[in-house]
Amino acid sequence: MRDYRTQYPDPIAIAVGETVVLGARDTEWPEFVWGTDVRGRSGWVPARVLDRDHGEARCVADYSARELDADAGDILNLIQETGGWWWCENARQQQGWLPATHLDLDDATAARSADGDTR
Repeated sequence: MRDYRTQYPDPIAIAVGETVVLGARDTEWPEFVWGTDVRGRSGWVPARVLDRDHGEARCVADYSARELDADAGDILNLIQETGGWWWCENARQQQGWLPATHLDLDDATAARSADGDTR
């Protein structure tokens, strides 16, 4: 629906069992909390992949904050929704997160999202 450009060129990526030091919750996207990994990379991490929401947390699912550049009119494969963001794949098989506010979701996808089915 609208162009989107990556906001964080060196995104945080954490694996199951790794720890992150947590900061504040995002006020615009409250599902996300600021985290810093052991390598010093920081970024927004969904609270659902962490075992707690303050202090030092352990990752309970692999997560990458990689965003995807997209242009208005691009056709994308929507893979998973988290906190108002979609993990997408473009025609070049590149994957990353895009905010739902930039996507024109078809009726079937919107219905799946409302039912909590993110597959």
